[in-house]
Amino acid sequence: MQTLVENFIRTANAFDIEGTLALFAPNAVIDDVSVGDAFKGHDGVRLYLEQFFVGYNTSSKLLSLGQPDDHNAVVRLDFTGDFGHEVGILKIAINSEGLIERIDADLE
Repeated sequence: MQTLVENFIRTANAFDIEGTLALFAPNAVIDDVSVGDAFKGHDGVRLYLEQFFVGYNTSSKLLSLGQPDDHNAVVRLDFTGDFGHEVGILKIAINSEGLIERIDADLE
C-alpha cells in the first residue's frame, strides 16, 4: 500500500494523468465530500485529476499513512496549490489486483 500511495502522489504531482489512471480499477470511484461530488470510472477519475490537480496546480505531500488491513488505507496529505493550503484525508480501498477501487476524500 505504501508503494501505491507514493506512486499516486508522484504521478499526480507530475500531472501525469495516464500514469495516475493506471493505478485505478476501471470502475473506480472518487467520492470527494469537499467538492460535493463523486467521480466514477476512468472518465470520472480523469475529470477529477484534471480539475482539482492540474487545474489548481496542486502538489501533495504525505503526512501519514494508516493501514487497517491489506486492502484499505487512511492517508493524510498536505495539499498546496493555486487555492492556498489544505490538509486532507483519503480513505483508499484497493481491489485484489492492487488497483484503487475507491477513494473517499475530505478536507480537515
